[in-house]
Amino acid sequence: MFAPVRRSLALAASRGTRRTQQVLIVSRAQRSTIPRLRLAAYSTTARLRQEAFHTQLENAGSASSIPTPNKSGAPQIPQTLTEKIVQRYSVGLAPGKVVKAGDYVTLAPHHCMTHDNSWPVAMKFMSIGASKIHDNKQIVMTLDHDVQNKSEANLKKYRQIEEFAKKHGVDFYPAGRGIGHQIMVEEGYAWPGTVTVASDSHSNMYGGVGCLGTPMVRTDAASIWATGRTWWQIPPIAKVTFTGVLPPGVTGKDVIVALCGLFNNDDVLNHAIEFTGSEQTMRSIPVDDRLAIANMTTEWGALSGLFPIDSVLQSWLRTKATLSAMYGGEGSKNNFTHEKVEDLINNQLTADPGATYAKSLYLNLSTLSPFVAGPNSVKVATPLKDLEAQNIKLNKAYLVSCTNSRASDIAAAAKVFREASKDGVIPKVAEGVKFYIAAASTLEQAAAEEAGDWQVLLAAGAEPLPAGCGPCIGLGTGLLEPGEVGISASNRNFKGRMGSTEAKAYLASPEVVAASALKGKIAGPGWYQKPEGVEKVIIGEGNGDHIQDKALSIEDALDQIIAQADSLIANAEKEFSGESAPAAEAEGEETLTEILPGFPEKIEGEIVFCDADNINTDGIYPGKYTYQDNVSVEKMAEVCMENYDQSFGKVAHEGDILVTGFNFGCGSSREQAATAILAKKIPLVVAGSFGNIFSRNSINNALMGVEVPRLVERLRETFGEKVPTRRTGWKLVWDVRRSKVIVTEGDGKTWTQKVGELPPNVQEIIARGGLEKWVKSQIEA
Repeated sequence: MFAPVRRSLALAASRGTRRTQQVLIVSRAQRSTIPRLRLAAYSTTARLRQEAFHTQLENAGSASSIPTPNKSGAPQIPQTLTEKIVQRYSVGLAPGKVVKAGDYVTLAPHHCMTHDNSWPVAMKFMSIGASKIHDNKQIVMTLDHDVQNKSEANLKKYRQIEEFAKKHGVDFYPAGRGIGHQIMVEEGYAWPGTVTVASDSHSNMYGGVGCLGTPMVRTDAASIWATGRTWWQIPPIAKVTFTGVLPPGVTGKDVIVALCGLFNNDDVLNHAIEFTGSEQTMRSIPVDDRLAIANMTTEWGALSGLFPIDSVLQSWLRTKATLSAMYGGEGSKNNFTHEKVEDLINNQLTADPGATYAKSLYLNLSTLSPFVAGPNSVKVATPLKDLEAQNIKLNKAYLVSCTNSRASDIAAAAKVFREASKDGVIPKVAEGVKFYIAAASTLEQAAAEEAGDWQVLLAAGAEPLPAGCGPCIGLGTGLLEPGEVGISASNRNFKGRMGSTEAKAYLASPEVVAASALKGKIAGPGWYQKPEGVEKVIIGEGNGDHIQDKALSIEDALDQIIAQADSLIANAEKEFSGESAPAAEAEGEETLTEILPGFPEKIEGEIVFCDADNINTDGIYPGKYTYQDNVSVEKMAEVCMENYDQSFGKVAHEGDILVTGFNFGCGSSREQAATAILAKKIPLVVAGSFGNIFSRNSINNALMGVEVPRLVERLRETFGEKVPTRRTGWKLVWDVRRSKVIVTEGDGKTWTQKVGELPPNVQEIIARGGLEKWVKSQIEA
């Protein structure tokens, strides 16, 4: 009887705008019902935790063949580009199921890349009882991180990886061939419209060529090797609209540095990003710049950074196909063909009109100038002109990494020195400055050599390094020493990442890095000329079209009004029909979680508080140990958190509850960030929020965690002055059965907070000692 009332309310609401009732009804039907909240593996929302890992755990031990990616007709419900690609690569979906943000799916990725961590992944693969890779064409192995290390231990590991790849018929790229992410792009493994993953946090880079790239961890990679699939929760999806065009002297690196620094309040934390803009705008962003932007969406906090499959990308693909046909030759993978490109264009994926995004942001490219990130943070971005005025002296400069060391980047750096030459003589790097260069791959270096750009940089005094990660990951030659200042074209300048924790690191575009090396201080080449009338960078929420943004804001408000009306009417209908809420909810009684035999009902300890947000994985576990496979548990415990706070090891004790700020565990995909905390014998981490990759690693490795923002805020209110690591004297109890935490403060005051439920399936993973051992138990069962 209340249906006519609902319709009347909706109609009345619609009359408040110029939009018709028909448009409102369609818009409302198209919108996701998922709340616009950040979703995470560790959540304070019981419903999300209850659903966690269902698609992963169900038949996870099976090695049955993977169905062909879902390429059925376009669903009626509008989808984002991210959702459409995931739809294609999800297996086991119910008939008619349309995937959307928030859904847990079982993914069968197009490709999965591992690098120097391939041997640890192989060890996990073999330890679970697997003996044959499910689909050897799905797997790619590259050696790129520690390529300068000629120790017998490292060379042995490299031989083991190569022999394993050969035994299983896996595509393999040896040390010195290039950085894995660059190889994935230039060899066509990261194909537009596919899902391609890697056990490395910068898999986001594949989004630069319209491929949904996202990071997995070592345990996930082992699962993909064994079964061809893994689990994924589709993140909330953010749309970032570019307007205007890139001015001369402004690059893709400036775009992403500005985004990280100007939208620096975790605006896109744990989101999937889709970049969009008018055809004119997008034509001003070449593919190499797109790769740099997508690559560093990782540092922005996102899980992917996807560009459209547009005319710019299509031209790039056609060029690659032509070059492949001309020079591919015997032994070429031949992943670029005109036939494949035409098939992609004829079956092009685009976001549907009316698709739902968790948030929308915009940046006017025409108002952008060169930017520099740092020191020691990507969230601090400063216009180059402001830093030039500070006369910041340099010790080292780096043109390295998968972010910015392609042939076009090397050409930009070489141009700086060419323009400064006199009588044809290339000037030298400033006295006291060391300038290191490493191409993203041997193919990119060959192109730079053919153009003469590589030779220009060598003539200027640059020191060449092999194609690989090197200084970017803090390995090999040229690391920053205590007190030194460096500027790099790489992607990450966390404290201690590129050397000493007492050094300062800045990030900038290749041309700014080159100009800084030439002048001995942070400086630009002078190519940028400010457009008339531009006084500041124009950014904001919405699409950058004020008329459209206003209409969307009205629509959002109407959606909220109608949803509230629906809720009121639904409750009234229940009351009218005599229905009532469950007794437990009505009377405030607690809903109890089932606890598996042997799993602790409570976890308790004294709170040790690390009072900082954005503590990254380099801070938790130093990169210099990441690729040493023989580090003892005792050593892991000793170095745990040392890049964040050298005193942590003495302040924190076995059995403590570690409490941290927001976005804990952002950064790289290293599993040791979780296992080092376990080695320290800390049973539980509590945070305001977690980086998604850390959450995944923690559950996979049996480290428990829970988000309690109120506790972080309360600790900060109480103690005031920040101390990196503090023993608080407070006690915390996590009552797993009742899904709540009980906090006893120093003065004896006690309060409780409901938290996310830890369902039995996740308990089982943790009780088994992690996902690896859980999968093994299923295989052996």
